[in-house]
Amino acid sequence: MKFLWNSKPDAGFKLDLAANLTGSAWAMLVQLACVPLYIRFMGVESYGLIGFYWILQAMLQVLDLGLSPTMNREMARYSVHPEKAGEARDLVRTLEVGYWTVGVAIGVVIVVAAPSIATHWIKAGSFPIRSIRQAVTLMGVLSFLQWPLSFYQSGLLGLRRQVLFNAIRISQATIAYGGAILVLWLFSPTVQAFFLWQAIASAGQVLLVATFLWKSLPPADGAPRFDFSLMRGIWRFAAGVSGITVFALILTQADKVISSKVFSLKVFGYYTLAGMFGTGLSLIIGSVFNAIYPRFTALAAVGDEEGLKHLYHFCTQLMAVLILPIAAMLALFSSEILLLWTRNAEVARSAGPIATILVLGTALSGLIVLPYTLQLAYGWTSITLKIAAFLTVLAVPAMWFMATHYGPVGVAFVWLGLHSANLLLELPLTHRRLLRHEMSRWLFHDIVPPLLAVAAVAGLGRALIVGRMSPWATSASSSVVLFAALAAATVVAPLIRRPFLAKIFSILDYA
Repeated sequence: MKFLWNSKPDAGFKLDLAANLTGSAWAMLVQLACVPLYIRFMGVESYGLIGFYWILQAMLQVLDLGLSPTMNREMARYSVHPEKAGEARDLVRTLEVGYWTVGVAIGVVIVVAAPSIATHWIKAGSFPIRSIRQAVTLMGVLSFLQWPLSFYQSGLLGLRRQVLFNAIRISQATIAYGGAILVLWLFSPTVQAFFLWQAIASAGQVLLVATFLWKSLPPADGAPRFDFSLMRGIWRFAAGVSGITVFALILTQADKVISSKVFSLKVFGYYTLAGMFGTGLSLIIGSVFNAIYPRFTALAAVGDEEGLKHLYHFCTQLMAVLILPIAAMLALFSSEILLLWTRNAEVARSAGPIATILVLGTALSGLIVLPYTLQLAYGWTSITLKIAAFLTVLAVPAMWFMATHYGPVGVAFVWLGLHSANLLLELPLTHRRLLRHEMSRWLFHDIVPPLLAVAAVAGLGRALIVGRMSPWATSASSSVVLFAALAAATVVAPLIRRPFLAKIFSILDYA
């Protein structure tokens, strides 16, 4: 099987990872570029409604029942068993029917509940209740259209169609976010117009992704059919992932749900903006996960532990090199970057301290993704489920207490503590069973050297850059810190440094 690993990553992995990073970077840049314009056209209260929609979407993932990760895993497993092409197509048809049924139900419930949500949950302040009700109604329509996307996308990723997936992602991000600017500018600067455009763009996206998934499946005799018996082989894994999803969503969205209830729409808008600081990190984390999960699964399926071990440490170092420098730069220059981004001193002053804390928590979540991916590859979900349940019992009341007594900064500190505790619990428990004796290498060879290098370089940069700066000076100085930290992390990560230097030398020799 040509895509499995021996001593180094295969070319397909590099291409998939490059495609994922490119797609993530483009989606992030388009979104970041558009946010200040959204706020300028609609106001921060309307942006708070957009933040509420993101919370709603995250909460709805509970209804996924673990089937999106299961779809990814099963497509990866089928990819090494081409003789089961007919079974693979039947599984896609079976899950597809269920997904669309749930999507219709979600849309109907949100539309019916729109008046109650607008009146009793969202703190409107001076924002018209009627406009909020209309926006929530459109959220229901948009939720129905977006619901099957994760299913179809997981199928493409499991089949290792990363390049195709990201080509669609780039075009969709441009149309959805960029097109919204044109709609707000030329037609109506309202949150209702924003959500209406998103619904139109999502309808085109789901049709496109569904078409390409079916075209990517291997041919088989006979048309695909609904076969509920296929669920018997995947329900245990799906149930475990579903449980993890429930607790993970509670843990990752509780801060936003509580903030939307306790704080005014304006303050919640600040918290939402601060949370976007972690968007770039989350997209990078997701890019690495999407590239490695099918490969971890395939390696586990054929019992290639040595190949899996090398891939595991390579990707851990890669994750550290990619996210730690960005996290350090964002955390240390949060207020300056917010001012440069939004051109609003009040936003920068209010959201900056929150952003610093949230970014650090998101970086920690990225470091634990690799052990979690290892668990999924082997179909072992119980340990993460137990840890997530334990942390939920502690974190939710803590967030409520901190929100009511210490405001949004207090909530952000709970977020940071949550991911710190998760790392301390999940890492040793994972390596007691999987890739035993590899934890010390993960910690002292893969993570600690890049962490110390980045901390030293970024800390020195922050100490040297003091006082108020112009926007151009802020951009230049933070970029210097970022690239210096990135270079330092690369130098001390041997599995990343060696192929990087080999590539540089080959370019020089060619020149």
